[in-house]
Amino acid sequence: MVVIRLARGGAKKRPFYNIVATDSRNRRDGRFVERIGFYNPMASGQEVGFRVAQDRLAYWQGVGAQLSPAVERLVNSNKAA
Repeated sequence: MVVIRLARGGAKKRPFYNIVATDSRNRRDGRFVERIGFYNPMASGQEVGFRVAQDRLAYWQGVGAQLSPAVERLVNSNKAA
Protein backbone atom coordinates (compact mmCIF):
# COMPACT_ATOMS: atom_id res chain seq x y z
CA MET A 1 0.00 0.00 0.00
CA VAL A 2 1.23 3.51 -0.80
CA VAL A 3 1.32 5.89 2.15
CA ILE A 4 2.06 9.61 2.32
CA ARG A 5 4.25 10.26 5.34
CA LEU A 6 7.09 12.30 6.80
CA ALA A 7 10.73 11.38 6.14
CA ARG A 8 13.09 13.01 8.62
CA GLY A 9 16.14 14.93 7.55
CA GLY A 10 18.19 17.77 8.94
CA ALA A 11 20.78 17.87 11.68
CA LYS A 12 20.61 16.74 15.28
CA LYS A 13 18.18 18.96 17.22
CA ARG A 14 17.21 20.69 13.91
CA PRO A 15 14.55 18.50 12.30
CA PHE A 16 13.35 18.93 8.73
CA TYR A 17 10.76 16.63 7.20
CA ASN A 18 10.06 15.78 3.57
CA ILE A 19 6.50 14.74 2.77
CA VAL A 20 6.87 11.68 0.56
CA ALA A 21 4.75 9.05 -1.15
CA THR A 22 6.25 5.64 -0.42
CA ASP A 23 5.43 1.97 -0.04
CA SER A 24 4.36 1.32 3.55
CA ARG A 25 6.94 -1.48 3.87
CA ASN A 26 9.89 0.86 3.29
CA ARG A 27 11.79 2.41 6.16
CA ARG A 28 10.88 5.89 7.39
CA ASP A 29 13.82 7.61 5.74
CA GLY A 30 14.35 5.02 3.02
CA ARG A 31 13.32 4.77 -0.61
CA PHE A 32 10.31 6.76 -1.76
CA VAL A 33 8.33 7.18 -4.97
CA GLU A 34 7.88 10.96 -4.97
CA ARG A 35 8.60 13.96 -2.76
CA ILE A 36 5.47 16.11 -2.66
CA GLY A 37 6.32 18.70 -0.03
CA PHE A 38 8.12 19.55 3.19
CA TYR A 39 7.53 20.54 6.81
CA ASN A 40 10.00 22.64 8.79
CA PRO A 41 8.97 22.82 12.47
CA MET A 42 11.91 25.13 13.22
CA ALA A 43 10.85 27.80 10.68
CA SER A 44 10.87 31.34 12.02
CA GLY A 45 10.21 34.77 10.59
CA GLN A 46 9.77 34.80 6.83
CA GLU A 47 10.78 31.15 6.35
CA VAL A 48 8.15 28.81 4.92
CA GLY A 49 7.25 26.15 7.48
CA PHE A 50 4.99 23.92 5.38
CA ARG A 51 4.45 23.40 1.67
CA VAL A 52 2.75 20.61 -0.22
CA ALA A 53 1.89 20.25 -3.90
CA GLN A 54 -1.90 20.00 -3.67
CA ASP A 55 -2.24 18.55 -7.17
CA ARG A 56 0.19 15.70 -6.40
CA LEU A 57 -1.46 15.09 -3.01
CA ALA A 58 -4.85 14.83 -4.73
CA TYR A 59 -3.39 12.50 -7.36
CA TRP A 60 -1.92 10.10 -4.80
CA GLN A 61 -5.11 10.09 -2.75
CA GLY A 62 -7.03 9.44 -5.96
CA VAL A 63 -5.04 6.29 -6.68
CA GLY A 64 -5.55 4.97 -3.14
CA ALA A 65 -2.67 6.35 -1.06
CA GLN A 66 -3.36 6.81 2.65
CA LEU A 67 -2.17 9.80 4.67
CA SER A 68 -0.25 9.13 7.86
CA PRO A 69 -1.82 10.70 10.97
CA ALA A 70 0.91 13.35 11.17
CA VAL A 71 0.56 14.39 7.52
CA GLU A 72 -3.23 14.42 7.80
CA ARG A 73 -3.00 16.74 10.82
CA LEU A 74 -0.62 19.09 8.97
CA VAL A 75 -2.72 19.21 5.81
CA ASN A 76 -5.96 19.83 7.71
CA SER A 77 -4.46 22.53 9.93
CA ASN A 78 -3.06 24.40 6.92
CA LYS A 79 -6.30 24.18 4.94
CA ALA A 80 -8.06 26.03 7.76
CA ALA A 81 -5.38 28.74 7.88
